[in-house]
Amino acid sequence: MEPFTVNIPEPVITDLKNRLQNARWPGQADDSGWNYGTSETYLKELVHYWINDYDWKLHEQLLNQHPQYTAQIDGILIHFQYIRGKGQNPKPLILTHGWPDSYYRFHKIIPLLTEGEQSFDLVIPSIPGFGFSGKTAVSSERVADLWKKLMTEVLGYEKFCAAGGDIGMGVVKALTSKYPEVLQAVHLTDVGYPTGQEDFTTMSKEEQEFAQFVQQWWYSECAYAMVQSTKPQTLAYGLNDSPIGLAAWIISFTNAGAAPEMIETAFGGKDELLTNIMIYWITQTIGSSARMYKEDAAALWSGTQVHQKSNVPAGVLVFPREAQFPKEWAERFVNVVSFKKMNEGGHFAALELPHLFADELRSFFYSVHNNNS
Repeated sequence: MEPFTVNIPEPVITDLKNRLQNARWPGQADDSGWNYGTSETYLKELVHYWINDYDWKLHEQLLNQHPQYTAQIDGILIHFQYIRGKGQNPKPLILTHGWPDSYYRFHKIIPLLTEGEQSFDLVIPSIPGFGFSGKTAVSSERVADLWKKLMTEVLGYEKFCAAGGDIGMGVVKALTSKYPEVLQAVHLTDVGYPTGQEDFTTMSKEEQEFAQFVQQWWYSECAYAMVQSTKPQTLAYGLNDSPIGLAAWIISFTNAGAAPEMIETAFGGKDELLTNIMIYWITQTIGSSARMYKEDAAALWSGTQVHQKSNVPAGVLVFPREAQFPKEWAERFVNVVSFKKMNEGGHFAALELPHLFADELRSFFYSVHNNNS
């Protein structure tokens, strides 16, 4: 472990502002709004704020307010936050982000989960290929291997808890399949989607309806995953060179079920939205993060993924602006001991509703602990 501090040279920020100020705007169809992708009207307003009001140095200080480290694991540089809980016997918990977010997804719940008697030792890493970790893109199962070594060999925990959604969900599921002996419990906000490889006749009516919804959603909203799973390098040239292109791509898939006017609320606010985009820009990891989709797609279709359901207790939360899968779908993958459908919130609940999300994590993990005592 080596201490780490975010410290971006000023010329990087100057170059960014020059690119923002000298952008060539493509124009958009009359009255098209968000129907063709990210609204140019909205994006111009955000870029104006980015240039004139957003303070990177302030947010850099906020990123550095919690202890951060790097470690080389199997030749891959892993960046992670490590914040010890203040209770008498805090539970170790690793939180895994997704795409198009970053480890920053969890910054609001850090103080909520490290204070009080029911507290946690929080480990919040950047997935390889994202943020301040190395730019080596690997599959979700490979990330699970790295996380197991991070928690047991680098940090010295015999057993730990894990939580994640989106790509983080795939990592947590892989942990339960490959390393159940080191897990106390896991928590998920989704469990994956039908791929077409399932036997439709074995599915319940609710699962079939879910599969049909996902098929429709795939063709209407999933352009990013199709491109990133097939031609991530082609995409990377434009997004790594243009901050406005990068912002448009990320924003197009950030509202995740929310109306366009809710995009900032869904991600926690304008500054949170821009700080997340900045992490991709300053580290130049949009290309390597997209390549992870290619790695996961190759693992899925090659049949090499491990799909072994274990007895690790799992809690599942379904937020209303997420795909509404039934409990029996979740039970195909994990040992569901708690399944709850929430009344508000979406894909980035840790940013949008941090108190609610933190309360749910604490309640679940400590209930499992108490039941096993």
